[in-house]
Amino acid sequence: MSDRASARAPRQRRARGAQESLGAIVLGFELVVVFLGSLVVFGLHALPPAAALGGGAVLIVLMIVAIPLLRFRVGYWLGWFVQLVVVAAGFLVGMLFIVGAIFTAIWAYAMIAGARLDRRNAEIRASGQAADHPSESVEDSEPTHKENE
Repeated sequence: MSDRASARAPRQRRARGAQESLGAIVLGFELVVVFLGSLVVFGLHALPPAAALGGGAVLIVLMIVAIPLLRFRVGYWLGWFVQLVVVAAGFLVGMLFIVGAIFTAIWAYAMIAGARLDRRNAEIRASGQAADHPSESVEDSEPTHKENE
């Protein structure tokens, strides 16, 4: 059994882009804020208890589902939907407008900066691969000067 285990190559982790990583970080921190916000809505009796806590739980589940889905486009759309719902919660408790606006701004920045970093990293990888694998070898492209000597 140990021969088999040593023969297997270690599993490589999937490379995650900057946009995916930043989006996961923002949604992860926002989970805590949404939980606390649902407790505030419950405590201020802005909604019935089942709606306040159940709505917060549904939003938290959506965020937990969105994090691994960030490898696909649907994850980003789900993240934008979550931001919209958090801002809309401001109609229940006014301070949640501010919280929603702050997290929406952080989400937007993470999406823009992450996409910019991913594009730049792709360009660097592409230029690095071009340098590693030139179409012609250097010996073939350089003329020999022995004829002139």
